[in-house]
Amino acid sequence: MRKMHAKALIVNKPMLNPSLNLSLNPSLNPSQSPSRGRSKTDKWTKTELLQGDPELKKHLPPAQMLTESGLREMLQQCGMVYVKPIRGSQGRGVMKVEMIEAKAAGRPVRIYAYQLGEKKRAFPVYKSFYRSMLNNAQGKVYLVQKGIQLLKHKGRPFDIRLVVQRAPRGGWKATATVGRVAHPRKIVTNGSQGGTIYPTAYLLRSYTNETGRLRLLKQMDQLGVRTAQRLSLVYPGIVELGLDIALDQQLKPWILEVNNRPDHCPFTLLEDQSMLRRIIRYGKANGKIYRLRCKKAKRGL
Repeated sequence: MRKMHAKALIVNKPMLNPSLNLSLNPSLNPSQSPSRGRSKTDKWTKTELLQGDPELKKHLPPAQMLTESGLREMLQQCGMVYVKPIRGSQGRGVMKVEMIEAKAAGRPVRIYAYQLGEKKRAFPVYKSFYRSMLNNAQGKVYLVQKGIQLLKHKGRPFDIRLVVQRAPRGGWKATATVGRVAHPRKIVTNGSQGGTIYPTAYLLRSYTNETGRLRLLKQMDQLGVRTAQRLSLVYPGIVELGLDIALDQQLKPWILEVNNRPDHCPFTLLEDQSMLRRIIRYGKANGKIYRLRCKKAKRGL
């Protein structure tokens, strides 16, 4: 539960040791997976699969399918959550939802609020709030994910896009990473939603020194490779993934979303094009051809 004008409570949780042996959990039997036969573009299916890995689960915000009672319970526990369509991309349809404690006429009141795009709405009654939110959902199936208080650059939240690809000689390789800063009036960081693109190391320099940055980048690479290994057990045809990773105030990485058709457009906006060339080289080896047209994303440096 969040107090208006009060800082969010940050819980210090252990980080994954970068030197930890990330061998896969052999207990996953693809033929017994609860997600068998479902689309690999389904966010909930991928969440279920990743939750089955003990190490990855430590870096997954708690999530569940959207129901009226379930959302209310998560708001009471977390104060802030994100409600996302289980199918879709580019941040479309994502809502930030909060339960805020305030005072009116000297009495404590609860306010339920959500933001979609640039539109914000607030309600004193939960049922009215939920009804309004469902109208914006337009009949789509949604999940609820615990909100992570993102790090900020110049007052705007940012996350990290990490690309993982099948290596030409086999195995998985983390090939590129980029920072995405949200549009000033939006909650999502996607370039297609007007986000601004920066080198990851540039955004992290305000939060850790060079040694810390290198350690953190290595840790995210390991999480990305482990994620790809996990999903490829059930979906052997995947050749690349894009992970959206949030960092909390303790610099713990959280896997917000995994995209099996990542848009590499943001990398065209970086001054250093070496990562883009590597993405294209690995993609070509896997039969990929990219059409990189950036229309809305902005270049930060």
